[in-house]
Amino acid sequence: MTEPTSSDELKAADERRVALAGRRWRARSRRVMLLRRVLPIIIVVLAGGAVLWVGTRSIIAGVERSRVESREVRLSNPMFHGQDEQGRSFIIGAEQAVRDPDTGMFRLDAPVMRLILETGDTSELSAGHGLYDEPSRTLILREQVIIEDGGAGFRFVTPEAVVDTRTGIITGDKGIEGVGALGTINAASYAIYDQGGRVVFSGSGDDKVRTTINPGRAG
Repeated sequence: MTEPTSSDELKAADERRVALAGRRWRARSRRVMLLRRVLPIIIVVLAGGAVLWVGTRSIIAGVERSRVESREVRLSNPMFHGQDEQGRSFIIGAEQAVRDPDTGMFRLDAPVMRLILETGDTSELSAGHGLYDEPSRTLILREQVIIEDGGAGFRFVTPEAVVDTRTGIITGDKGIEGVGALGTINAASYAIYDQGGRVVFSGSGDDKVRTTINPGRAG
């Protein structure tokens, strides 16, 4: 029996390495082929899931929006009538009012409030938007609020006015500019009492109350 030579052993070792490399290459090829088939499917599934999720969220949001809107009460050209604690009448009107079903507050578009003074004159407040809390009888006016008193002849412009319809007191702390028969005034905050019979202006820090008096009118 012939003993294997070193060259035979080297040849056999090379053949085993080649065979092992071939098996590894075929295994990698199978994995690559599998990934080529599976990855597109995974991508399609993930993309479809994302689209489905977005669509589902949109549907849910739309249903929720419809549910809330269906509970809202919309009024065109509404008019709210009332009296303060001293029996003085007021009217709140708007182009449109929407009652929030969760808070019970009315969102007002282009609101106007008219106060009927004891003298028969009318004070008027108008704004771009407003909120009316009927149970607490509070009216909040925002966006270019204009306050006009036909009796005293003053006109104020302010970003916000809060009206307590029970007492008739109007307040604001977002600044105010006014003009009247005696001149002009600028202040950081204000309070209007007795339906315009008394007005108190306040300043804070460097934002002081500033007035310009018309001497002729004052005389």
